[in-house]
Amino acid sequence: MLVELTINPLGRGTHLSKDLSEVLKIVDASGLPYCLTPFGTCIEGDWDQVMELVKQCHTLAKSFSHHVMTSIQIEDEDRAVNKLEENVAVVERLAGHRLSRLPHKVVEAEAFHRPAQSE
Repeated sequence: MLVELTINPLGRGTHLSKDLSEVLKIVDASGLPYCLTPFGTCIEGDWDQVMELVKQCHTLAKSFSHHVMTSIQIEDEDRAVNKLEENVAVVERLAGHRLSRLPHKVVEAEAFHRPAQSE
């Protein structure tokens, strides 16, 4: 099962990176395959694993804000595996080339240790 999870803690201003980085720590620690996107996070696993993780993420976001909007989209296909990569790979094969215009840069470790700029 593939789930796209979007969490918006309302009333926290327009810069939510700090709050969402805390939520992503839960996703990362889950051990489930995931992919962070600019608008949400795609997570792959079985129903119980993913729904428990969604609940944990929503609960943490509620600790930051009294009003949280959590949205999920679910793709549930029998016997499907590796949907995080396969969904994109199929479209790229049909297009005949990679479909990303973003340069692939290696983020230096020191970037993770810099103090956050105030937003």
